This record gives sequence, structure tokens and C-alpha cells, in this order.
Amino acid sequence: MNWKKVKLGEIINVKTGKLDANAQIIGGKYPFFTCSQESLQIDTYSYDCECVLIAGNGDLNVKYFNGKFDAYQRTYIVESRDKIILDVRFLYHFMSKYVEKLRLDSIGGVIKYIKIGNITDVLIPLPDLATQQHIAQVLDQADALRQQNRQLLGYYDELLQSTFIELFGKNAKDYDSWTLEKIENIVENKKGSMRSGPFGSDLLHSEFVDSGVFVLGIDNVVHNRFEWARMRYITEEKYQKLKRYTVFPGDLLISIMATVGRVAIVPQDMPLAINSKHLAAITLDKSKVNPMFIAYNLHSNPEVTRQIAARGRGAIMEGLNLGLIKEMKIKIPSLPLQQHFAKIVEEIEAQKSLVQQSLAESEALFEGLLAEYFG
Repeated sequence: MNWKKVKLGEIINVKTGKLDANAQIIGGKYPFFTCSQESLQIDTYSYDCECVLIAGNGDLNVKYFNGKFDAYQRTYIVESRDKIILDVRFLYHFMSKYVEKLRLDSIGGVIKYIKIGNITDVLIPLPDLATQQHIAQVLDQADALRQQNRQLLGYYDELLQSTFIELFGKNAKDYDSWTLEKIENIVENKKGSMRSGPFGSDLLHSEFVDSGVFVLGIDNVVHNRFEWARMRYITEEKYQKLKRYTVFPGDLLISIMATVGRVAIVPQDMPLAINSKHLAAITLDKSKVNPMFIAYNLHSNPEVTRQIAARGRGAIMEGLNLGLIKEMKIKIPSLPLQQHFAKIVEEIEAQKSLVQQSLAESEALFEGLLAEYFG
């Protein structure tokens, strides 16, 4: 696009908020913008305008707002000096793309930050107002598509949670008759049914190769479902020394370091693989429990996730180990009821997969339009 470029400082007014982050009032009347992606609330306001809000440190991000609000002292409030010259929605979409550059230009140690000059010195392409408004409208519509997909994914998650509570919550039929079992009592009765991956010199980073036997890690389970994310491999020769760490289809994988308590089920088409030291693998007794039911309990049942959080904090180093996992307790209903829930999960996950594909397409469309208009 051969539009003239104008220094942003010539066509905007910039100021910063004045409040500390702890000024929030839960349930307050007005939005309170900090450097977080999510806005907070407050009972008073200092600003009443249409503007773009740019986080000045930490997780740099961009928001649009029109109305009464207040802001944290490291949040930049950017207004158009003349809306006939610069449309605020156009500015918002431009800055949503330009924030990538701001992140690269940020300075500082542990917490990166930007200065006001990082904003005012920006060169913005500036077509006529009608073109700006057209671009903003197109991008608004594309953004609405991806937001709808995100909301639909959230709806499916809420549906699954409400179904779980209905079937297995404290008000469920027969709840009081269900036994409370330790994890160690529902695993397959064989040696090695619970195992963490090889530690220390048993498996060195330098021993990973480009193909061979899979080594599964946190990134394969981080979203509470198995994902063919980054894959690592070891040679067949190395595998023979580590075969006691083999994982099997239907096994549960639980992250026990870093991002603790994420859970996934090893898929049926999983090739030969072992788990890394960051994961515990559990082979369940399928005559007693359904893996999907146990997995959902571990990552989404508050009664169970509280145990994970408490046991993780109580460890010498923050994390889990097999001893802690063995002692965790879960209410075990009848196997047919577990299987009924697993079928519901399967159906909802199938719908979510379609939405996730649609979301990926809508994200690609939006990002493509941003690149087309703003480079």
C-alpha cells in the first residue's frame, strides 16, 4: 500500500495512568486497565474517551476502549488528536500489529518495558479517513469471527464441566455410595504401572536424535490433551536401555515439573515412545476405571486439583512425584457411568476439533489482513 507515512507523535496525544495495580476494586463500576491482558475493575474513573491502551511493561499488549475507565501508571493512553485525520479503530489495529516490534524494542532486565518515544516515533501509514474506516471495519469483522470461535470453545468447555458436575458432583445420585480411592489402588497390578521418566545422566539432551523412538514431554500434554507438538527422539539402541519407561496407548501422562498437573491420554496410534523426566506415566486398571474419567478428574475436578496444588507446594521443590500422586484420592463411580461420561467427552471433543480448525482459519485470515494492510 503506497500510503504516506506520518510520525505517530504528530497526530496523537499520549498520557499514562496514575494508579498502582492494587487500586482495583473487585466488582467495581468501571474498567481498570493494567499491563495484564485482562482488564480489572474500579469504582472511580479518571478518563472518559475513545482510545488505544498500550501496556508499558511486562506482557506488552494493545486494547481498545471507548468510555469511562481508569489506568495503571505504566499503561499508555493514546488518543487521536483529530478523528478526521486518524480513526481510533484504525490506530488500534495498526498497533495490534506493531506491538510485535515494540516487544523487540523493549528494554530492561527481568521485566521489559518501553518508553513513550517507542510510541510517538512510530511511522504509521495514513490513507484517507474513508479508507481507514473501511480497513477498520474489515478487520473488526475478521476479528469478530475468531472471537466467536474462541467463545464457542469456551462454551464447550463449560458444557463439559457442567455435565461432569451433574454426573459426579456431590448432588449426583449415589454419590455417597461411591468409594474414595487412592490413585495407587486403581492402577494396573503390575510392576512399573506408575513411572516417571529417566533422570540425570540416564538421558542427556545431547542424546536426542532426528528420528527414532519418541520421547514425550510437557509440551505434549500442556493443554490437557495429547498434542503432536515438539517431538524428540532417541535411537533404538538407547531405547533398549530405557525401555522400562515405555508408555502405552491409554496411559495417563501427568506433568510433574514446571507446569504441574497437566494431563493427557496417550493416543491409540502412538508409536513406540517413552516419557521424559517431566512426566509421570500411569497405566490404569481399565476393569475399574476409564482413563478419560480419571484424566478429567485430575485436571478439572476442583476436589482433585486442590490436592495437586497442595501436594505440589508441599514438596521439597515445587512439583509432583510418584509418591505424592499415589496418595491422591478420587471418588470412583460405576464403570458404565464413567464410560458414559467418556463418550460425552469424545463427542464434545469432536465438535471442539471442528471449531479449533475454524479458529485456526479465522486467525490466519485476521493475521493475513493485518500483514496486508500494515506489513
